[in-house]
Amino acid sequence: MIARRLSNDSSGSASVEFAVAVPILISLIWGIFQISLLFQAGAGVQNALGQAARYATIYPTPSDTQIQALIESSKFGTANGTWSTPTITTDAAGYKVISVSYSQPTDFLFFQGPTVTLTKTKRVYLSV
Repeated sequence: MIARRLSNDSSGSASVEFAVAVPILISLIWGIFQISLLFQAGAGVQNALGQAARYATIYPTPSDTQIQALIESSKFGTANGTWSTPTITTDAAGYKVISVSYSQPTDFLFFQGPTVTLTKTKRVYLSV
């Protein structure tokens, strides 16, 4: 008799479903937030690289340390990760290659995610 009454009673099923669904929903929202941080960092790296590429084309040509200083001052959205020193090389064809790299760890509340490395490169022609 008690088993029959319990099998027909569904008064607590909503709270059980809520208890199962909420952690999954919160993890999903937190994951979207982590991905948005990566997009923001990518935009900041691209902005710094674009500023450096424009700066490298002016006359007289700035030194590599001046270009690196501009990259450091132009970046944004990269507070959570590790910013590597920009590399600037000049090839024989008259191009300057500027590369930057940024690594950001991801955290998905219940487990540590992978470390994502964003690497961007621009090739700029130097007019003499």
